[in-house]
Formats: sequence, C-alpha cells, structure tokens
Amino acid sequence: MSTFTIRVFGDPVLKTRAREVDNIDGKVAKLAESMIETMYAAPGVGLAATQVGVDKRLFVYDAGDGPTTIVNPAITESSGEWEFEEGCLSVPDLHWPIIRPKEVHLTGVDLDGNPVSLDADEFLARVFQHEVDHLDGILLVERLDEDLRKDAMRTLRQRALDWHG
Repeated sequence: MSTFTIRVFGDPVLKTRAREVDNIDGKVAKLAESMIETMYAAPGVGLAATQVGVDKRLFVYDAGDGPTTIVNPAITESSGEWEFEEGCLSVPDLHWPIIRPKEVHLTGVDLDGNPVSLDADEFLARVFQHEVDHLDGILLVERLDEDLRKDAMRTLRQRALDWHG
C-alpha cells in the first residue's frame, strides 16, 4: 500500500463537492485502504477522499474503535450544540474553537454495500460532520465566526507567501 499526499488549503479540489460512488469495487476498497494508511501516517482521526485529490464521496475514520469507511455519507439529523477545538489535516498545525451540532445521525454504505446508520455525539459527531463537510467542499475555516475567519485567512495567506517565497 502507498500513502497519498494530503491536499492543503488553497488546493481547488478541497472546494469541490465530491461525486457519489456508483460502484463499490476492489478499486474503492484499495482507495480506502490507502486512505486509512495516509490518515494514520498524518496522524489524524478522519480523512475524506477529496483531501487526497480523489473525487469520490467517501471518508475513513478511526475514533478509537478501529478504521471504518463510509461511502456516500449523509447527515440526516442533528441536534444540540457543542464547541470544541478543531483542526484539519488540510490546514496543518492550526486549531480553532468551532461550534457544531452535538449529536448527528449519519447514513451511508460500507465497503460491502451494506447500509450504515449511525448515531453519534460529541467527538464522533464532530468527526462525521467535518468529513462530510470536506465531501461538500467546505473547510473548517468556513465554520469560524467572522473575526476568527479573518484572522485564520490572514494566517493562511501569510503561510502561503512564506511557503512560496
């Protein structure tokens, strides 16, 4: 297996909505396996296909119970509110307090094509929301309040200038 390069802020692929997976086959399973390896190497707890430049609606995660792949995920219900310091592999080394729903219901399918229906709260709910956001072309900086977003964008622009300079 080989790991992918994780795309970082500024890469246009991170702003695109991923396409549904029509056929779960060996290629999708291999993709998921490589994504899991990449996620662990980063290290992270979740990774969406768009973060490795693949236009497929799937993500992998491991919040402590072993690696799992969700294909064509959708959050069908959410409730409550929970603020937590959140980071992202595509925006390395930066974290911000972000308010998201505390509880969610996630649906999708697994790599065998079986339906998945999961209730999650707090940290796992956040992982699901964060990865689905990626698949919708939304980065965590877009979840910040206006002042924090301005500061974050200033930091990211400066980082890009330093990196290219």
